[in-house]
Amino acid sequence: MIVQWLLSKTVREALTVHKHYRRLLAAQRDLLPDPAIGKVQVKLDELYAALRTGNKGRINLQAEELQFAADENLLAYPSPAWRENVEVLLVALAVAMAIRTFFLQPFKIPTGSMQPTLFGVTSVPDYGPVLQLERLGADQATVQKAYLKQLQLQKDLVIPTGWDRIKDWFQGISYVHVVAEQDGEVQIGPLNTLKIINISQKISVGGVEKTLWFPPDFGESDIGYRGGPRLFPGRKYQKGEDVVKMKVITGDHLFVDRLTYNFRKPERGEIAVFETRGIQNPRMDQNQFYIKRLVALPGEHVQIGNDRHLRINGRRLDASTPHFENVYGFDPNKLPRESEYSGHVNDTVADNDGLNTRPYIQLAPLFPDEDRVFTNELFEVTNLATGEGRTVDSYMVMGDNTCNSFDSRAWGPFPAHNIIGKSCFVYWPLSPRFGLGPRY
Repeated sequence: MIVQWLLSKTVREALTVHKHYRRLLAAQRDLLPDPAIGKVQVKLDELYAALRTGNKGRINLQAEELQFAADENLLAYPSPAWRENVEVLLVALAVAMAIRTFFLQPFKIPTGSMQPTLFGVTSVPDYGPVLQLERLGADQATVQKAYLKQLQLQKDLVIPTGWDRIKDWFQGISYVHVVAEQDGEVQIGPLNTLKIINISQKISVGGVEKTLWFPPDFGESDIGYRGGPRLFPGRKYQKGEDVVKMKVITGDHLFVDRLTYNFRKPERGEIAVFETRGIQNPRMDQNQFYIKRLVALPGEHVQIGNDRHLRINGRRLDASTPHFENVYGFDPNKLPRESEYSGHVNDTVADNDGLNTRPYIQLAPLFPDEDRVFTNELFEVTNLATGEGRTVDSYMVMGDNTCNSFDSRAWGPFPAHNIIGKSCFVYWPLSPRFGLGPRY
């Protein structure tokens, strides 16, 4: 019969029919009366006997009789259309999960540590730094100056309408405007989300509630800190006063290539996404994903010169180093600035960069000056099941936004198995960064 199956389409189709109804009968055998089981079984046996003869006319006849007997005696599946749609959906979900697990994983950038290569969530105004200054114990004059600067940006903000508003949306720019309809204090409700989509959020002023539908992603901050209402608990707003008026630029959404590093090790200069689990630092959340540029490979010796260039094993990296063309393409006569390519700064440079509003007291505690050499030693990990320790390869990373990046300058290396993959394709928004890359 194997030869017949290979040579005859009729035999192949009849065998498929026989297999299908044989399985249905086996599945329903405990639900059917004996006469119904007997009728279907007889037709199954007759089709199989016809297959052994190889007579195509007899095979087609017995296949039709089997289908007729099955339709009369087997139980019909309830809601077959729904069952088919559910099966298609489950298959699609399984394929999507397989792609996400082994090939491409979507990722969105919440912070600005990789700007201007990849953008995190930013806003105008952004009252977050005002709160950071207060937490760091800055003097009241400095806090007040920072607050007034953001307040002026809020007043000067013009929210577009019509086609200009639509064009901004495609570029990842959204606007939030809430005006007090009654005198009173502000209450901000939780953000209602569905996976990666923000559905709604409620803001109440003086008891009058307003629902924001599909609010933008506010990144690590929320609307209360970026927009200002939570800076002054108990403050009463007057009717007609702007409670929130802001422009939000969404962070880049990209696909992470999870396949490449299964076949080779990461290379210097590549932009990698990694887990923070196991990184020892008081400020490090152990359940986050970061994206940074790989700068040091296992066993290398790292320095950051006062000229803002890395030195790896004594060799100075510059704009001719692959993947560092933009990072080191800065003007050395200009002071380093946030969200601009400014090389990499150590703490000596950071303390003299003129940026007295840096969000952290120490930007690079592991690199206090250009003479400090940090060795990227193998990472020690412990097997939780056995308690045994072992060493694994480690990597060091730094953000391109060197004046505002929490990276290996503060917490050192991390184990190789934390790496998820490398940046592959920016799919949203439709900005100059859209597409393959990113543009190094």
